[in-house]
Amino acid sequence: MYQEGQPIRLLLVDDHPVVRKGTRDLLDTEHDFQVVGEAASGEEAILKARELTPDVILMDVSMPGMNGIEATKQIKAERPAQNVLVLTSYDDDAYIFALLEAGAAGYLLKNASESELLGAVRAVAAGESALHPSVARKVLERFSTTSTVSAPLDTLSQRELEVLRIAATGRTNKEIARDLDISPRTVQVHLANIFSKLGVGSRTEAVLIGIKRGWVSLNDTQPG
Repeated sequence: MYQEGQPIRLLLVDDHPVVRKGTRDLLDTEHDFQVVGEAASGEEAILKARELTPDVILMDVSMPGMNGIEATKQIKAERPAQNVLVLTSYDDDAYIFALLEAGAAGYLLKNASESELLGAVRAVAAGESALHPSVARKVLERFSTTSTVSAPLDTLSQRELEVLRIAATGRTNKEIARDLDISPRTVQVHLANIFSKLGVGSRTEAVLIGIKRGWVSLNDTQPG
């Protein structure tokens, strides 16, 4: 689990060496990032994730052998707290839904700007969402159609449920704190408790569970 104030440890997964080098060169310019390893396939990604325990795994989708979807699924099954940020050229809905179902914390296209990539890595490491708003909306609409209402208080406290519903709007921890008149540190504690209770490692996963269980509705996701 990433500790604030420590370098964000990264594993790069892509079958193209040139892409990995370009990504690494960019990340190495940031003082708060540490690239701890690289992998060229899904199978290698699983082994490296197990060995190196990175905070964030930058995952490609299409690779020889095991693809990024299956690799993400297996990594998350072994270590739910490890965060996977998808970095791909595919923007097809089927890939997006499959990867988020597998447990990815964020989904970013390779045509993203350098600042978008760096921001997404930091967001995912902090347990925040890293989804483009249009992607997030499609995901919410998709999973809300299959939601089944269950009692959240069996799992989450009332305050944790409030935090989860506001988190679904894409607000940052500081913005959630302002909305609820609490400190950002308290928001972090609530989110950590939510992640622990739901067995997830990211805000994206927690919100998806909330939607599927009927705790979060599309109306909740409209920014205020």
